[in-house]
Amino acid sequence: MKMVKSIAALSVVALALMGCGSKNATIKFGSIGPLSGPYAVYGGDCKNGIELAVNEINAAGGINGQQIELIAEDDEGAAEKSVSAYKKLVTKDGVKFIFGSLTSGCAIAISPLAQAQKVIQIAPAATAPKLTDAGNFVFRACYDDPFQGVVGGKFAASNLGARTAAVLYDISNDYSVGLTENFKSAFEANGGTLVSIETYSTGDKDFNAQLTKIKNANPDVVYLPDYYSTVALIVKQLRAQGINTPIVGADGWDGLTENAGDEVLNGFYSNHYAADSTEPKVKNFVTNYKAKYSLTPTAFAALGYDSVYMLKDAILKAGKTDSESVRAALEATDGDYVTGHLRFNEKHNPVKGAVIVELVKGSDGKLTTVYNTTVNP
Repeated sequence: MKMVKSIAALSVVALALMGCGSKNATIKFGSIGPLSGPYAVYGGDCKNGIELAVNEINAAGGINGQQIELIAEDDEGAAEKSVSAYKKLVTKDGVKFIFGSLTSGCAIAISPLAQAQKVIQIAPAATAPKLTDAGNFVFRACYDDPFQGVVGGKFAASNLGARTAAVLYDISNDYSVGLTENFKSAFEANGGTLVSIETYSTGDKDFNAQLTKIKNANPDVVYLPDYYSTVALIVKQLRAQGINTPIVGADGWDGLTENAGDEVLNGFYSNHYAADSTEPKVKNFVTNYKAKYSLTPTAFAALGYDSVYMLKDAILKAGKTDSESVRAALEATDGDYVTGHLRFNEKHNPVKGAVIVELVKGSDGKLTTVYNTTVNP
């Protein structure tokens, strides 16, 4: 009888040692983004960047000896599906570190939940200012719309020498509205005048009525603050109307090189990094990404990649994986990443520069982007 009790006691100890406290347990990272639907190019690029970083870290031994387990969810760019994906990751999969979602509306939809449940949310590319109002468990890897809109306005006035501008924006999209407001204020502050401000709603396909008004206003530059799929439609109609002015946009234009034609030439947009940079971290990232995916990485890939490394560095700094400790370490981030030297302000928005890239024809005749200038905070 004593022998049986001893064996039972040893079994309990063995099971305890093999339990969830084991050093070899994986660290679960979740990602939410549009892997299908109208923004799938963005979501796919970001997921690629996240996966590349996770694979590199795991190949190098993981984080404090623990491997990362990545669980990716598709929200199709719809806020209600972002919430469903979040709930699945947290309640079913036990994830407490989430990258996403990608677009502002989807990221904002899950931020109150992340804050309430003390789940660390890092939004790679959601630029709407109110995202981080949810609280201190919510971070973003990209700069926000006020800074990006200001960059566009300053660039149009100072670098392009534009004195008048027209804006065509999506009145039903927070991203587009925020960029417009800040472009307007910066352009006017730098001596410019808005001669035409026209709107449309998400899903519209015909912009000719608005573009006729813009043409009649004869602006020096046209600002188009929307995502690449819509911008590609607008610019075809804009050029067909004989509007040949420079066009300026924001990071949502990433993807135009694969989804538009020569009509987007003489186009410039603010972005988070330039793939043709000579910075060692950028060169290494671009080389490894091309080797794995046979594509030049977009800013969405770079931001996804940086998001993982920022979190990895914070976990290493914290020396543990509870979300309170990692949150505090993440707030203290001050390091060099692919998209620049990064630290966080009190609102968990990164303090770093923005680049302006130009759309050009490459030596192979295909559309590409080249670095134009940098605007620092």
